[in-house]
Amino acid sequence: MRALSWIVFPALVGLAGCSFSESGPRYVTGLEGLDIASVQPGVMVPGTVLVVEGQSFVEPPWGETELVLAGTFNGGGQARDLDVRLPARFVDFEHLEVEVDDLIAQLGASQGELTGTASVSVDSAVDLQLHVSREIDVSLSLRAELTPELAQLEHPTTIFVNEEVVVDGSGMLLGGAEGSTLARVEGCFAPLDDGGQLGECAAVGPVELPVTPASRFDRARGWFRFAPEIAGIRGGEFRGQVLLRNQPAAGEPRDSGAVETIAQLREAEVQAVSPTRLSLGQYLEVEGGGFVGGADDQVTLLHMVGQYMHEDAPGPVDIDTVLVPEFASGRSIRYVMNEDDDLGQVLALRSGAGTFAGLITPIVSYRDDEVTGEPLDLNLRMAPVVQVVYLHFTPQYVSSLQHFGLRAADQLIRQRVQQVVERDYRTVNVEVRTEPPADFSLYSEVEVGGPDPNGLGLLGYDNTPGKDVGNLRLYDRIGGVNATTQADGYPGYGGVFVDSLFIFSEHPGDLAPESPGQDVLFDDVFDPFRPDTEGTAVVAAEVSGMAVPASGDGCPAEGRRGRIDCAVWVLGSLIGTTVSHELGHSLGLANPDGGDVHIFGDAPDRLMEAGGGRSFRERAELDGEGPGMFCDQEYSYLRAILPREEPDDGIARPGCF
Repeated sequence: MRALSWIVFPALVGLAGCSFSESGPRYVTGLEGLDIASVQPGVMVPGTVLVVEGQSFVEPPWGETELVLAGTFNGGGQARDLDVRLPARFVDFEHLEVEVDDLIAQLGASQGELTGTASVSVDSAVDLQLHVSREIDVSLSLRAELTPELAQLEHPTTIFVNEEVVVDGSGMLLGGAEGSTLARVEGCFAPLDDGGQLGECAAVGPVELPVTPASRFDRARGWFRFAPEIAGIRGGEFRGQVLLRNQPAAGEPRDSGAVETIAQLREAEVQAVSPTRLSLGQYLEVEGGGFVGGADDQVTLLHMVGQYMHEDAPGPVDIDTVLVPEFASGRSIRYVMNEDDDLGQVLALRSGAGTFAGLITPIVSYRDDEVTGEPLDLNLRMAPVVQVVYLHFTPQYVSSLQHFGLRAADQLIRQRVQQVVERDYRTVNVEVRTEPPADFSLYSEVEVGGPDPNGLGLLGYDNTPGKDVGNLRLYDRIGGVNATTQADGYPGYGGVFVDSLFIFSEHPGDLAPESPGQDVLFDDVFDPFRPDTEGTAVVAAEVSGMAVPASGDGCPAEGRRGRIDCAVWVLGSLIGTTVSHELGHSLGLANPDGGDVHIFGDAPDRLMEAGGGRSFRERAELDGEGPGMFCDQEYSYLRAILPREEPDDGIARPGCF
């Protein structure tokens, strides 16, 4: 879309980076709640990645982090004092990763027992101080290699192809640089004939299949799939044995003893389909058993036969088509409702709603064999198009909250942002999510970040390619870098940029340029918390049990609690209205009938006005201003491309011109 959201065009200059000096900290470090909770796994081998769980970890360039292990190391029958510092890699604010090979190098040993304490140490680039967490007790075992043991197998007597078979034992590898544990399966298979009798048991295998740990650090329990490579896809009986084989990344394999097993194999079937109400871009989830896929020599198809009645059509349309679903597991496949295949063309997924009634039948193929399962009755309701929107709050957004002194209020601010976007699009068929959707293949993503990586001090930027009038794409990503927009001279990085909100401050410091959009009310709200104005940052205990305030009435308030409420309301409103504005661009606004991307002029409460026409107080919904909303023609357009069954909201909206 290439629509820029800024406050005033002449004020745009490059946004300076964070500057740290020896005179003292400019910002809160983000390390105020630094803590460590656990170090796993407890048994390590060469290639293991230790995972440190805790809180208030920081990413470069905010600090350099180490895991500190102290205590006693007993290797080769000799005990010695241990005090090592290991580089820790930032994963997110609650997780770090440490390479065990770094520990092996410092110890000069690959076998032994470590008993002592663990802590996290961060050399902060903000205040130039060393921050250290509390110490926790740890007991870690280092092994040069592991030999697996298999105690038992767990599976139903009657199973499907690709059913999960659980293995219990010990000494399994966790994958990655450690290497992997394999289940080695061999025996014989007796197929069922047409009369349901077992035939001759012919030798099958050996087949080696990967074992997945039951949980991330579990070396005692895991599972493998009873793959079609073992006995094919037809019904019958398997008799044989299973052993575990550890295949380290470097070194010789090591085997467990074998365990005998017998299993009755069932042919593929569909047992349930959900949801029964579907929209364009949504997954049709099919549950059952015996599904195959994920390799060139195997596929599961769905034969769909029945009639479709469009709500605006005079009569039903016959459907007889084969769908190619996505393989998820032996128990689950899914098909995305799309416009590109025969079914999508018949259903006309963008033009209203309708119902399908008929049968769905699985067809499973493996190499040169094919099995057709029993049909299942299927009734579906096709619903109007819905635009699912994923609000992606990035680590840079969390870091930017430090500049406001509001990192501890993160979750409350996110809730307020979601409230604003949902309100702005009420009675328009938009669903706002804060987690990546698992039920839709086609959805939009809006990144909420920190500084503007374009260096322009933008509040937000829709970097999707071209004006998508009619919302034909459904999958826009407002965020990251878009090479198409970058190539034609427009900024490449999109999203919502929280640091740039300091453009409303009368003392923005290095975070934003000076601007005529400055408002003393911004500073009245945020100065009590900003570290660079001698404010006191909010801590977790102050927001425990708090809810998002119902309004901004009385802001800025007296008293610490009231001031926190105001800060949450205002910052959530500022971010939320910027998200709604950029999302509006990606849906084809403003002026979908023309080339303009903004409403020009300065009328109250028009959400799609250019940035300079929208004051801080309107965006923050303070002093009787705001909220910004879609003007009358924009709202009618949104209701036309994303209709909902409920009536419009009845709100008196400003004119667009």
